[in-house]
Amino acid sequence: MMFSKKKIITAYTIEKCKKCEMLRKRKFTEGDVLFTESSKCTSCDGMTSIEKIFGETLE
Repeated sequence: MMFSKKKIITAYTIEKCKKCEMLRKRKFTEGDVLFTESSKCTSCDGMTSIEKIFGETLE
């Protein structure tokens, strides 16, 4: 008999600052939409927008 492990996929969001170009990775939250403004940048005072949403598989 073959046993297969269940794969766990965790979703992440990449935010990019429009002013200083800094990238920040955080866990995905419900309501994240691509290319929308999300929060203030932590390094400068610019606004970040969501650049990418993706999942990583944990085995």
